[in-house]
Amino acid sequence: MKMVRFRLILIAMLTLALVSCSLRGRMPFTIPTPTPTSTPTPSPSPSATATATSTPTITPTLTPTSTPLVLYRSKMINVTYCTMDEVPLRLDIYMPDTDGPWPVVLFLHGGGWRDGDKSQLNSSEVAKLLNPLGYVVASANYRLYPDARFPAMIEDVKCAVRFMRANAAKYSLNTDHIVAWGVSAGGHLAALLGTTDASQGWDVGEHLEQSSKVQAVVDIAGPSDLTLGFKTVGLRNAALNAFGIDKQLRIAGSPVTYASAGDASFLILNGDKDPLIPIEQGQAMYNSLLQAGVTAQLVIVKNGVHNLSAYDKNPTSPSQDELRQIILDFIAQMSGNQQAVD
Repeated sequence: MKMVRFRLILIAMLTLALVSCSLRGRMPFTIPTPTPTSTPTPSPSPSATATATSTPTITPTLTPTSTPLVLYRSKMINVTYCTMDEVPLRLDIYMPDTDGPWPVVLFLHGGGWRDGDKSQLNSSEVAKLLNPLGYVVASANYRLYPDARFPAMIEDVKCAVRFMRANAAKYSLNTDHIVAWGVSAGGHLAALLGTTDASQGWDVGEHLEQSSKVQAVVDIAGPSDLTLGFKTVGLRNAALNAFGIDKQLRIAGSPVTYASAGDASFLILNGDKDPLIPIEQGQAMYNSLLQAGVTAQLVIVKNGVHNLSAYDKNPTSPSQDELRQIILDFIAQMSGNQQAVD
């Protein structure tokens, strides 16, 4: 009985840690005058202005299997993956205790494009979850506001992808099917990784002979259309600070702008009680991908807040255990990881 209670408590703690983000209470409340950037300013495509559909229901393809939760201590190394504007950018690489090459999950932290760090709790918890199933988890730092403004953030994480491909043999990585997993602002960057290529001009810096494309995206509460409204002044100001007050800059920073055939497959998760990111953001991303013919799944978590945990004493639907398994099943399918499928 004690082991059952321990397992339930651990699952709940793990789920909260995986999707936690440091947005709440840290948003800047001033809007500076934007400085000129080289950010591309595409015109909105039909997919960028898609009207949100009604909330989708969970389909049979999302029915979770059952993967046991395993306590695990990861081996971690810390490396510089790129240097941008004389700033060394670091990457934590968590490795399984098995022989590689291993499929790769790139984890991108949240924090409103201003806060957060690669070493915060949820990156190590993701590693504890995925390492026993045969994945490498790489958690990347990227430049933040006010020291940097968009597109610095996406330039950085694209360089992280190229670094892993350039060093695949050194670290025993299988980089054929990289999954980008992002939370909140990290979800936004993961979505940009899944929808853009070198044509946007964001592949700069090192390892330019390598591709920065990823093959799958787990997007948890990520803003997808920066021209839509947000629920708090703090989040609105965070977007205006990091991307600028010019609407064209925010269109250029919106993942929905770039949805097109051949994009990565997406799993999008949003809580219907999220006080920061309205579900219209997830639905806009989902609609734009479907219009482009891209494989996408949208899970609206009933009674779920920003970190997908329960809003009140009532449980979420899907449950926390089911959400964990939905994510694991998607990553296993997209990465071709037979160990995780078995």
